[in-house]
Amino acid sequence: MEAEFKLTSELKGDVLVMHTAGYVNNEGGEKIAQEFNQHFEKGVKKVIIDLEKTKVVNSIGISFLIEVIEKLNDKKGKLIFTNLESAIEKTLTIMGLFSFAGKEATVDSALKAFK
Repeated sequence: MEAEFKLTSELKGDVLVMHTAGYVNNEGGEKIAQEFNQHFEKGVKKVIIDLEKTKVVNSIGISFLIEVIEKLNDKKGKLIFTNLESAIEKTLTIMGLFSFAGKEATVDSALKAFK
């Protein structure tokens, strides 16, 4: 079983970078959405979700990620996923999320993509 979900975040200029660790399920997804909403309400429209320490995202976790993507797309914002485990990348690809969000190998490359 994956370790308890942990989320840290930082602002790099006008970009919110969230680092996840553990299983993104209903609890993890909700924490991501809450953290995102706090910054989104203040006008942040560029978001990176770094999944380097996450090996599993379930369907409920994905539903929270879709909620984040929809809010950003409504305001002409963008989400970029980084450090994707191959199984997670495959799942997000099958669900068509990369039509609405980006992916980069690292946080640094994602930050460059926003410039």
